[in-house]
This record gives sequence, C-alpha cells and structure tokens, in this order.
Amino acid sequence: MKKLVIALIAIAVTASCTKEVTKDYVTLSGKITDKNSDSLMIVTRGFKKVIKVNEDGSFKDTLKVAAGKHTFFDGKEQTTMYLKNGYDVQITLDTKQFDETIIYNGIGADASNYLAKRALMEEESLRDSALFDLDTSGFDKKVDEVTNNFRQLLQATKDLDSTFIANEEKDFEVMKKELVGSFKQKQFLNNLKGQHSPQFVDYENYNGGTTSLDDLKGKYVYIDLWATWCGPCKAEIPYLKEVEMAYHDKNIEFVSISLDQEKDNQKWRDMIEEKELTGVQLIADKDFKSQFIEKYKVMGIPRFILLDPEGKIISASAPRPSDAKLNELFSKLNI
Repeated sequence: MKKLVIALIAIAVTASCTKEVTKDYVTLSGKITDKNSDSLMIVTRGFKKVIKVNEDGSFKDTLKVAAGKHTFFDGKEQTTMYLKNGYDVQITLDTKQFDETIIYNGIGADASNYLAKRALMEEESLRDSALFDLDTSGFDKKVDEVTNNFRQLLQATKDLDSTFIANEEKDFEVMKKELVGSFKQKQFLNNLKGQHSPQFVDYENYNGGTTSLDDLKGKYVYIDLWATWCGPCKAEIPYLKEVEMAYHDKNIEFVSISLDQEKDNQKWRDMIEEKELTGVQLIADKDFKSQFIEKYKVMGIPRFILLDPEGKIISASAPRPSDAKLNELFSKLNI
C-alpha cells in the first residue's frame, strides 16, 4: 500500500512539473530583409514598445500587451498585427515588397496572417477610385461582393478566437457603412459640377483686410482647404508651391483657406511665414462650421476645389497638387 501511495505522489509531482504554464507576455522575433531602421515599434492606444533591430535585420524581444490589434512600424512602413499574451510569433518580411512578403509563424500567427491578407484585399478592391464612379446598382453589387470576400477569408482562417471573429464582423459592417457614405458624398460632389459655388464673404486675409469669393471673379480659382494641425495638408505644400510657380502668370488664382480655430489664428500666421506660403492666404470665419465649408460638406482635409472664371464649380473635389491629374486638368481647360 505504501508503495502505491508513493507511486501516485510521484505521478502527481511529474504531472505538475510538466504542466504547460501560459506566459503572461508575448515573444516577438524575426528577420527583416533590407531593413529601414535600426529599430521597430509596436504601437496601440496607450502602448508603445521599441525593439532593436540588429545589423543583419534580426530582432527579438518580449512585451506585455492587452489582447488586440497592434501597429507594427519599421520606421517607414507599417502593418496591423494581432497580439495576445502567451503568443510566440516570428516575423519575416522584405521591405522592397513589405505587404506582399510579410509572413507570421509560431503560436498566435494565424490572426496576423489573416490581417495581412485582408490588407492586400483592401488595397486591391477598395482603394480603386473607379469604385466610386459606378452607378448605384453597380456600387452596391461591388460592395456586397467585396464584403463577402472578406467574410470568406475570415471563415477560412483557423484558430481565431471568438472575440476576434466578432470584432472583424463588426469591422465589415463599419467598412460597408463608410463606403456607402463616401459614395453618397462623391455623388453629391459630382452633382455640384456646373453650379455656382457657395460663397465665402469677408474672410480674413493674411496680407490685411478681408477677401470674398466675388473678389476673384474673372479668373479660375483653385482653393486649398487646410489647417496647421493637418499633416497631409502640410505634405501638399511643396507641390502647391510648384504649381503656383508654374502658373503664376496664368488666368488662375490660388487660394488657401485655413480651417484653424479662431484661437489658433497666430499659429496660422506663423506657419504662413515659416513655410513662406504664397497665393491668397485666408482663414475661414468659423472653421468647419463656416457656411462655405458646410455647403461643400467638407468632412476631412486636405480638400481642393476648382472654379471657373464665372464662379461655377468645375470640380468640388479637385486633384491634389501632388497628383499629375491636376496639370492634365489645367491643360484641358487651357489655363
């Protein structure tokens, strides 16, 4: 009997020693070909972890996370991955084809591989501006087709936890709603073509006094809606300067309207001086609540508007200065 008890104790001890203990952290490692930086970052709301990348592109570190989507940023490009404590994920990628080559292996890799495939699908099917050129029936059919493709990809991916799947399903509905909203706005903007533009009156001019849209009649007017806090807006500034220089002696006026709040008036003035901005520099009377802005249904910036010499709308969402289509449009109009 004593031998039996001892044997049972030995079995229990062995079992407890070999029982797998779940880690309360993530192990992240991998190899980057043609690295963009000596470090990479894992970021989500309220969390940031910087990981050193060795000379040969290899890296390894541990981090404690809240389960969810995290941004993987290599200093130049980024992607979304899913992390949860207990995961042990290995990453390989070639920065020359970042999205196309990123592969995850190890414990917990399935969700991140799914997200990488989803990102490629989004780039291929949703970022094509031709989607918004379809008629209503064609647009609805295409959006349903794309949404079903995403669901099929999700269903075909194994080992995803129920919370992740539920959140993805919610994402699909949000995505569909946003696409429909963008389509309706594009239709609204297209329908403005040929109409007289809404007016702005007595907007403060950086050079003194005020300016109204009627003051600019007789010339084409290219309007840049921007703000000092808007990164993409500021990224367009060098291109806008080039366009202004190329057309400085043509029948066109370049007007930049800031949507900064009244309290940031000095910031607006300082940036004009710092960036040596040219053209007509104005600031809207009530930022996004200005009547001119609301009538154009401006939800985000930068936004560019092109008017003809009579003040009629040529494009309520004109090409950006960085887009070669802008010069093509100007040439077509013989500006």
